[in-house]
Amino acid sequence: MSPTVGILVGAEADLPILEGCTARLDGYGIEYEVEVRDVHTNPESVSEYAGTARERGLKVLICAAGMSAHLAGAVASRTNLPVIGIPIAAGTLGGFDSLIATVQMPEGTPVATVAINGATNAAVLAAQILALSDSELAERLEG
Repeated sequence: MSPTVGILVGAEADLPILEGCTARLDGYGIEYEVEVRDVHTNPESVSEYAGTARERGLKVLICAAGMSAHLAGAVASRTNLPVIGIPIAAGTLGGFDSLIATVQMPEGTPVATVAINGATNAAVLAAQILALSDSELAERLEG
């Protein structure tokens, strides 16, 4: 089975934040892939990933970044798949800068945003989106 959720994180140091997300997706039986891609040092890589996500079978994208990184916004600008942003607490502002960068999107380019370090809720939201067209997953979410 191929992954239906793509998870991007801006830095390897932020991977531990995603443990709640991947554990929850595992619990729901949802296949996913995790990639580390920095939108500031390699924007072409992020653009290519987002632009080809649908043809690779992905249905929801989760993006986690800190320090005002605009990973989720960059991804949302390249796909019409649902994008969920996880602001990461980092730096002197404790994640507030990440939250603002993730939630303040222009009209027509939405990013659903969870709490700072809210990786588990990102997984739940992704599962709820997928369950709209998957009755078996909808039943697992009820239980």
